[in-house]
Amino acid sequence: MSPTAHNRVEVLHGVNLDALGRRSPEHYGTLTLAELQTQIKRYGRELDLEVAFFQTNNEGEYVERLHRLPEVADAALLNPGAWTHYSWAIRDALEIAGLPAVEVHLSDVGEREDWRRLSVLEGLVLRTVSGKGPEGYREALEVLRRELGS
Repeated sequence: MSPTAHNRVEVLHGVNLDALGRRSPEHYGTLTLAELQTQIKRYGRELDLEVAFFQTNNEGEYVERLHRLPEVADAALLNPGAWTHYSWAIRDALEIAGLPAVEVHLSDVGEREDWRRLSVLEGLVLRTVSGKGPEGYREALEVLRRELGS
């Protein structure tokens, strides 16, 4: 793929995702964030996508990153963690970024607590992939690849 192709995808991991591997393996599996990102990077290579990562436990930093996202990426794959369910600031920042985006969750949020069933990103993202573990990231990247015409 040429350097001018639109194939840059930023994966934004939110609150508590840095605790993967130590946190509720029945919901999130046993991979650490570093191991998950290695797997996502491999998926990206297989799909001819250039994948970069960002993770923070600070909501303001997440919002700031979304504001700057159009400078460094052509699309976004978001797992905001618990912010998914209540951060209207993140929703607004994603809308401002204006990039194609897919929401992904390792666990099946629809089968968990009632409060996890709301996503403030609904209507802004192309799709939500939930409950498929690490494979859900591959599915999300495939959606973005099609959207970008890569």
